[in-house]
Amino acid sequence: MSVSNYTVKVEESRPATGEKPSAGPVYRCIYAKDGLMELPAGMQSPWEFFSDSAKRNPENRMLGRRKIIDSKAGPYVWITYGEAYDSALSIGSAIRSRGVNPGDRCGIYGSNCPEWIISMEACNSHAITYVPLYDTLGPNAVEFIINHAEVSIAFIQENKIPAVLTCLPKCSSYLKTIVSFGEISGIQKKEAEDLGVSCFSWKEFALLGRLDHELPSKQRTDICTIMYTSGTTGEPKGVILTNEAIMAEVLSTDQILLETDKVCTADDSYFSFLPLAHVYDQIIETYCISRGSSIGFWQGDVRYLMEDIVELKPTFFSGVPRIYDRIYTGVMGKISSGGALKKALFQYAYNYKLGNLEKGLKQDEAAPLLDKLVFNKIKQGLGGQIRLMLSGAAPLSRHVEEFLRVSFGLSQGYGLTESCGGCFTSIANVFSMVGTVGVPMTTIEARLESVPELGYDALASVPRGDIGEWQPNGAMKIIDRKKNIFKLSQGEYIAVENLENTYSRCPLVTSIWVYGNSFESFPVAVVAPDRKALVEWAANNNQTGDFKQLCENLKARKYILDELNSTGQKNKLRGFEMLRAVHLEPNPFDIERDLVTPTFKLKRPQLLKYYKDCIDELYEEAKRRME
Repeated sequence: MSVSNYTVKVEESRPATGEKPSAGPVYRCIYAKDGLMELPAGMQSPWEFFSDSAKRNPENRMLGRRKIIDSKAGPYVWITYGEAYDSALSIGSAIRSRGVNPGDRCGIYGSNCPEWIISMEACNSHAITYVPLYDTLGPNAVEFIINHAEVSIAFIQENKIPAVLTCLPKCSSYLKTIVSFGEISGIQKKEAEDLGVSCFSWKEFALLGRLDHELPSKQRTDICTIMYTSGTTGEPKGVILTNEAIMAEVLSTDQILLETDKVCTADDSYFSFLPLAHVYDQIIETYCISRGSSIGFWQGDVRYLMEDIVELKPTFFSGVPRIYDRIYTGVMGKISSGGALKKALFQYAYNYKLGNLEKGLKQDEAAPLLDKLVFNKIKQGLGGQIRLMLSGAAPLSRHVEEFLRVSFGLSQGYGLTESCGGCFTSIANVFSMVGTVGVPMTTIEARLESVPELGYDALASVPRGDIGEWQPNGAMKIIDRKKNIFKLSQGEYIAVENLENTYSRCPLVTSIWVYGNSFESFPVAVVAPDRKALVEWAANNNQTGDFKQLCENLKARKYILDELNSTGQKNKLRGFEMLRAVHLEPNPFDIERDLVTPTFKLKRPQLLKYYKDCIDELYEEAKRRME
């Protein structure tokens, strides 16, 4: 058994056979070297995380939101674990009174709030499968999910009810009960009842339930949730997650924190703003519930996000690169505007602490005095109490990750909805893991598989696969994507072939290559325009020059960009799929420059290499316009 610093090899590599490509050795996290983590005997359902915490600490603050007084947000107001437990029991009993039984499906639709979590726990109490509904999957996603998952009851945020009523005629064969997170108007009730659907306000619905309703027995193999993700093609795909999968991920998170940092306790508070409809935030909140920690919700408006954080003063924060980029830009802007002395002090403190972290010192031991003088002031921007920061959904830029590790302490991870979120996590106090997604969680084993068509060999001296690269310390680094799908920095996927097919419908284009990456929030493109159409436009708009000069003409580029996006809108592309900048290429992509195959398929790695400087310029240009 060979060992790096943080992984152990448990199985040898596998040579290529017939259809199957070769694969590298299998590794486990060092904290699971003697065997993968197993669930404790007798644990059957995530309901136990909640009910145990409620019994242990009924008076603890559990779910908090800011009270709005005269259109202004006041302090956080809290529901205790005991109160939330009673509420979940009565809501769970009310669900059963509507003829919804264990194994049936219940929809939850709305922004993160106490009612979201209570609805989820009410489902867990009766082994009912909850199905998050959300609209970023496309215009008809909510209707599709209700029908596809056969959702018979749905808990819906007040401002989402009109949207559900609009699609109700197409899904009322399954959906029979709607419960508002708050109030529901008489007109809305009548509209639903005319279609055979009953509607309730939150308070009305709770009165249908009893606190002494007997809870059914639960099994690890029960389906806890069906979580829909954007399919790369066609309709959203439903990922089935069992009780066992959710519990294993939560307990694995706890084990990693126990081994490398500090586990959460009843004194910790978590800031909830990443969508609960995604697996990442849902697992973290379930972990917080299992530890009896407090969860404070944002107002649901990005303009007040930082204000909400400062008010809550959380100790635990999960974000995505786009949010961390904003935090980084905000802090660096303040330092720059603070004058030369402030800037010099920060730079000295930063370099000193960075040097100590690189030597292997822990975050809180690397520069305690400078933490007091410099970094604690930076922490005030996030309330001043943060001790645990996680990043996922897309890769962080290296300079931003380094800054966050020096200033706050941070772990970056990688995972899939299918794996219940985290498969890998970097370790906060191991600075050499910067730029990687870290080591396998303690419930999984990992290996790389070769991708011969892209030149990645899992058996090479630096093993690479789909598409990762093991580092000498045992951490995994993500270096490429196998399919022509990019995840943007806000965590949304774009399928570039699909976008290219759509934009190709624009008559001004002969060929187009769309590019996006996980460090940016929008795609850009290189376009070979139709010569005749462009020359005709120039004549009508008093623009001169030959075809090559027209391709460089700023007005021509804006004209073609606008026409492409108009085509995109007509074909119902979403906001983040719209192009923000284009380069006009006078020469169509050709075999001579190795940009296309003999059958004219785009060679993406070669296109990126050829147009690298051009792509960088397009992103710079688009960002300047957005400022």
